Amino acid sequence: MKASSSLKQRLEKRIKRSQKEVFLRADFADLGGYDQVGRALQQLVGTGQLVRIGQGLYARGRASAVTGKPTIAVPGGFKAASRVALNRLGYKWEPGNFEKAYNNGETTQLAANANVVVQGRLNRKIAFGNQSLQYKTKSHLG
Repeated sequence: MKASSSLKQRLEKRIKRSQKEVFLRADFADLGGYDQVGRALQQLVGTGQLVRIGQGLYARGRASAVTGKPTIAVPGGFKAASRVALNRLGYKWEPGNFEKAYNNGETTQLAANANVVVQGRLNRKIAFGNQSLQYKTKSHLG
């Protein structure tokens, strides 16, 4: 049990010192075995220091001022965290059509959902609570 708590402390220390907002399970692979790291990450999710946004994807967490439940601590919330996650996973992406129209001044309506166009194939779900990243795929972005 002591090794597990020690691993959790090492993960906490690395997260605290890191400038990253979104973490991959692989970021901690050098600290222990796959299952050990997974258990330590689950403990951090349980304490609210991290929130799980996908398989092997974690974002910094904090307690919500309204509900007290864990929420994403990344500035920009889920939308920003999901985009950082795509970058960390090595995907090329661009904003969705609704966001492009808003940025170009063609509409005053903001897109309610995190919506992007991804280059290549993406078979991964990125979600938190009732929010999920919605995406279209494109063969190449230009």
